Amino acid sequence: MKPQSYENHIRFYPPHHFVFYPVTLILLIVSAYYAVTDTENTKLWIFISSTIALVIWSMYMVRQHYALILQNRIVRDELRYRYYVLTNKRLELVAPELNDSQLFALRFAPDAELPDLVHRTVAENLSGTAIKKSIVHWFPDYNRV
Repeated sequence: MKPQSYENHIRFYPPHHFVFYPVTLILLIVSAYYAVTDTENTKLWIFISSTIALVIWSMYMVRQHYALILQNRIVRDELRYRYYVLTNKRLELVAPELNDSQLFALRFAPDAELPDLVHRTVAENLSGTAIKKSIVHWFPDYNRV
């Protein structure tokens, strides 16, 4: 497996991203084409196009929603645990103002960099992207959905 870094940390699920979406997008384009060209059945093709668009939107929202909510909760808990093990201090007491973007970026910091990066993030109010770019030795997350 290729070592993870800022440049390649985004992950795709091939059956979903490269099969389901392209096939449904092609169906949507074809049905929209027929909605415009088939004057006898325009209403039927508009209905079919609308249904396909609704299926695409629904599948995307449901898939993302469930996976990300659970994953975000786990990432927050893992980061709090790591910080506690490293510093013997609770993260939420040291840095209660950290937002989700900052917390999720901090998960890529290795143990040696995490405590200092947390304090720097609080002091400088670093964005998630700035935190990721500040990490010297990337701590990979190969299980991100």
